[in-house]
Amino acid sequence: MDVHLRHHLILQSLQEHGEVQVSSLASELDCSEMTIRRDLESLEGLGGLRRVHGGAVSLYLGAEEAPFDIRALENIEAKTAIAVAAVDLLVEGETVILDGGSTTMEVARSMRQRRLTVMPLALRPVLELDGCLGIKLLLPGGEVRTKELSLVGGLSGHAFSQLRFDTFVMGICGIDVVEGVTTQMLAEADVKRAAAKAARRVIAVADASKLGRVAFGHVCDIADIDILVTDASADDLIINELIAAGVDVRRA
Repeated sequence: MDVHLRHHLILQSLQEHGEVQVSSLASELDCSEMTIRRDLESLEGLGGLRRVHGGAVSLYLGAEEAPFDIRALENIEAKTAIAVAAVDLLVEGETVILDGGSTTMEVARSMRQRRLTVMPLALRPVLELDGCLGIKLLLPGGEVRTKELSLVGGLSGHAFSQLRFDTFVMGICGIDVVEGVTTQMLAEADVKRAAAKAARRVIAVADASKLGRVAFGHVCDIADIDILVTDASADDLIINELIAAGVDVRRA
């Protein structure tokens, strides 16, 4: 089994149960206990767990965000498919605000060959898009969040009072018909709201695990989302509720 898939399955089990056992993981993933111990050591180095005797425990409670490097290992195939579908919705020459996050990082990778003006709300997409011939990059300014590398604060929000964009590609932690769009990252909520107001269209990108989920900080109401791009495994009931609420849902 591919190491990235093992890491994803380990993190998924840890998210569901709060702790994992080396022996159980070795049996479930059909590999040696030594391999699982190396996997746990790697994931601990990324800040995703803490090793204990015979296994590992999660470091994160419900209202806390996992580090970017850990989130980037989760649902990789779904995020890649979502990114391709989202970029297909963009028209050549558009002005685009690109949110920070692991899914929007995949969006950045998918737009490298396009002709767009892009304002990323984090530094990782800047590094990904720098040097692409068709991409014109703008930066909003603001304070850089340690490790996450997103741009937050009043300077970031102020940029949107002076500019208007065609599309905001928004990364989210949760989307729910009643509670709207939410995030674990309170420092980013104000910037996301300002970006949404400055854009003619808001495209939310989220894998199936984010649907029906409510995180700590409110970003915007469901009516503020024009299109949601999610993956093929998304729950039909939640999808139908979102469609009934007026969201144009696209499955990648």
